[in-house]
Amino acid sequence: MSLSRLFVDHDLGPGVEAPLDEAQVHYLRHVMRRPDGASLLLFNGRDGEWRGTLEGRGKKAAVARIAERTREQAVEPDIWLCFAPLKRARIDYVAEKSTELGVAVLQPVVTHHTIVERVNVERLRANAVEAAEQTERLSVPEVRAPMELGRLLGDWPTGRRLLVCDETGSGPPIAQALAGLDDAARSAPWAIVIGPEGGFDAAELSSLSRIKDVMAVGLGPRILRADTAALAALACWQALVGDWQRPTPRLHADYCTSRGIV
Repeated sequence: MSLSRLFVDHDLGPGVEAPLDEAQVHYLRHVMRRPDGASLLLFNGRDGEWRGTLEGRGKKAAVARIAERTREQAVEPDIWLCFAPLKRARIDYVAEKSTELGVAVLQPVVTHHTIVERVNVERLRANAVEAAEQTERLSVPEVRAPMELGRLLGDWPTGRRLLVCDETGSGPPIAQALAGLDDAARSAPWAIVIGPEGGFDAAELSSLSRIKDVMAVGLGPRILRADTAALAALACWQALVGDWQRPTPRLHADYCTSRGIV
C-alpha cells in the first residue's frame, strides 16, 4: 500500500506532533481508509520530507507524529509564472501543471485584454498543494493575488530576468534564446510572462520592453492558447536553464518501499 503524502504548515522534526486539518483527516480516513498507526509522508517546504504516523484525536481530528526525515530540503529554481487569468478549468490546469513543472511563484496579471474578472486564489493554492503532494515535490509554489501589469512592472525586482512570450513573432525561438545565455544569466532569478487570449496591447508591449533584463521569445509557428503557451515556455526554461539539466536524484527509501521498487 503506497504512503499518503501531505503538505502541512507546521514545523517538522523528530517527535513533533503535526496537526492535520479537517479536510486532510477526511481524506485519510474516508478516501484512503488509513487507520491509526498508518505511515504517512509529510513536507512543509522548509524542513524536507518526513515519515510520520497517523494518530486520531477524535472523529474529525488527528495528528501526524513525526519520526525520521526521508529527504533533505532541496534548492529549487527561482522561476515565476506571470499569466493573465483564464476561465476556471484552464486556470486550474495552469496551477496544477506549473506546480508539477517546478514554478516558485504563480502571479495572475490583469492586462488590458483580460476577460476574467475574478481569481479564486484559495482554489489555485489548493490545486498547487495537491499537485505538489502527488509529484514528490518538496515545496508548494506561492500563489499571489492578481495584480495589474503596470503595477507589477513598476515594482519589478532588480536582477530578476524576464522572459516575454511574444505572440507578434518578433522574438527569436525560445530554445535558441535560452541556449545562448551566459552563466550569470543562467544563475539569475527569472520570470515568464504570458499574455491574455487577446494578447498584449501596444502600450503593454512597450512597458515590457523597458524592463532591464527582458528577453522576448517566440513559441513556434502555431498560435498557442494561453494555458498551452504558459506550460510550453516553462518546460523549455526548465529544460535549458532550470533543474531538468540536473541528474535525476535517486528515489528515496520510503518511495521505493511503498511501491515495491528494489
